[in-house]
Amino acid sequence: MTEKNLAFVAQGGKSLTAADSFAVVQTELPKPQSHDLIVKVEGFSLNPVDEKRRTSLVDQALILGYDAVGEIVALGDQVQNFSIGERVIYAGTTQRAGSYQRYQAVAANLVAKVNQEAPLNELAALPLVGLTAWELLFERLGFIPEYKANQGQTLLVINGAGGVGSMLTQLANWAGLTVLATASPKNNDWLIDHGVHVAIDYHKDIVDAVHQSGFKQLDAIAALYNPVPYMPAMAELIAPFGHIGTIVKPTAPLDLSALLAKSVSFNFERMFTKTDYNLNVDSTGIILSNLLALYFKGQLSASVTTSLSPINLTNLKTGLTTLSAGHQVGKIVLSGNFEK
Repeated sequence: MTEKNLAFVAQGGKSLTAADSFAVVQTELPKPQSHDLIVKVEGFSLNPVDEKRRTSLVDQALILGYDAVGEIVALGDQVQNFSIGERVIYAGTTQRAGSYQRYQAVAANLVAKVNQEAPLNELAALPLVGLTAWELLFERLGFIPEYKANQGQTLLVINGAGGVGSMLTQLANWAGLTVLATASPKNNDWLIDHGVHVAIDYHKDIVDAVHQSGFKQLDAIAALYNPVPYMPAMAELIAPFGHIGTIVKPTAPLDLSALLAKSVSFNFERMFTKTDYNLNVDSTGIILSNLLALYFKGQLSASVTTSLSPINLTNLKTGLTTLSAGHQVGKIVLSGNFEK
């Protein structure tokens, strides 16, 4: 390959509106380590973690991007079961440069093959939210990852219309759970279309709303928003021996004392923990393959609401600005050719 790599490098701590918030950099192609794939990125989606890292890692130059679809163009010498020309999806790791670049090196055990044709923007939207939702539901909250295997059990999702929420509610429905979720009333149709049985207005008292819907206690609660203001309600609604999980860093210390009497577990989920600590990493590719299987069976949708093309700095900043506003429903995806 003679083509150069093109990367959008974030300057940590800069305002998105600043002229120097990103630099467009041309570099040599990455070289694969023994277990790496080199992927020509065809699309990536935007996630809140992109902005969290960009704004918090002050004065650092970062290639962000933790969702991608692309074509394998080179293999490390120890890679098996993958071939040049195959299409793959992955989220990657915060320990290496991300997908805001034309060519990316990624470990083979973090990816899954795409064996059928599908829109690139939908494929790019699956990995991070899919992995996060799967791990939260089946590894942290302890439900069985099989079709209709959890019938008779209940799950409340706080903030059900976002990227992770839209994936979590679908997976929970597939797994047989009765799903309740909070969101703005304008998103009720979205919730129902994504597997929710009971939509709850997040402006209202959640305890009253759950009780009025016919549920006294819940087997599990997933807080996909700052859990601090929801702790009293979650403590009241959760059933004895139930499970509460969150993907959001609390803004203040959490008072968990009310959970003791019910022997309730409180769980954090962070998709990057496996690669940060090199534990159970191989499960990542397996989960992605499971998600693709459900997607191609029509049991899981990618929930893309905004598609931008080509992949250039203008579209990247537009997407990140929309994401930063905090009211995004579904996923924002960039796909197509990389352009300066």
